[in-house]
Amino acid sequence: MAVTYRDAGVDIDAGEKFVEDIKPLVQATLRPEVVGSLGGFSGMFALGGGRFDDPLLVASTDGVGTKLKIAHAVGRHDTVGIDLVAMCVNDIVVTGAEPLFFLDYFATGKLDAGPARAVVAGIAEGCKQAGCALLGGETAEMPGFYGGGSYDLAGFGVGVVERARVLGSHRVQAGDVLLGLASSGLHSNGYSLVRRVLATDDPQVLQSTPAGLEVPLGEELLRPTRIYVKVVLDMIRSCDVHALAHITGGGLPGNLPRVLPERLAVEVDAGSWPVAPVFGLLQDAAGIDEHEMLRTVNLGVGMVAVVTPACAEKARQVADRQGIPCWPIGRVVQRGAGGGPFGPAFVLGTPASGTG
Repeated sequence: MAVTYRDAGVDIDAGEKFVEDIKPLVQATLRPEVVGSLGGFSGMFALGGGRFDDPLLVASTDGVGTKLKIAHAVGRHDTVGIDLVAMCVNDIVVTGAEPLFFLDYFATGKLDAGPARAVVAGIAEGCKQAGCALLGGETAEMPGFYGGGSYDLAGFGVGVVERARVLGSHRVQAGDVLLGLASSGLHSNGYSLVRRVLATDDPQVLQSTPAGLEVPLGEELLRPTRIYVKVVLDMIRSCDVHALAHITGGGLPGNLPRVLPERLAVEVDAGSWPVAPVFGLLQDAAGIDEHEMLRTVNLGVGMVAVVTPACAEKARQVADRQGIPCWPIGRVVQRGAGGGPFGPAFVLGTPASGTG
């Protein structure tokens, strides 16, 4: 008896129909540099026209992690696509690069067009927020590998920056001000801890609204990662920005030192920015101290701009115009010989010590 590919769990017709269904979503993200259309073996993007003198391509890849388990438990799939784009383009823009295009990989045991389309709609929305084109992607049915309607996501982004304008540790100087840009919540990090201590496998828990939150827990945990591309590029055009740090896993202590030369450190003023209630909820449930929280999640700061003191206020005004809260949270200092709980490159001070 013949066994078809469909009998084995892969429906080619459904896959082709899905590609046709998402074409309008992809078309809405395209930039003038995109060559060709969705459905080819690869995507093409024209980089030229005399716009750049010495361009560098900047690439990043990432996923959403176990936050996907929350999406499955809640039955909402339109936000994790934004997370996927955000985790890549926020890493790209810290170099000063403009994100150009994005590709996604969606793998599942059996293609369910409803959730899959919602995921791609979120990816398209993320691309529009970042100003980059959704150039293509891959949808893979893998029966026997993924079960229960589950899926996994990966994303790949590419940007461009002039070599002479690359941001980073080579520009950072003692006395520079640290400006913290507000996160939208947990973003896409710390969810293994979240799921363990907040009992998120229970639908009733996700539908409840814990004290301090304004929305049900499931909705709070699915808030999409903020995309900082437009505000950061506007800051770079308007101000003297030396470096940027995307605050992901490892928190402020794990990410700020990555943009420092060896001779310098950052002094961060504890309590100099507001912390959303969801972080307190997580800390209380986990029973961990503030130091452990600081190195686990973003604690309300999703991106840090390292700027000259003279342009700090102007940079804050740029963020304010785009509706993103922004606070001076510390400064760059000479690195001392000793080291605190986070090492010699990260010093946790107090608000009373000033902001430079």
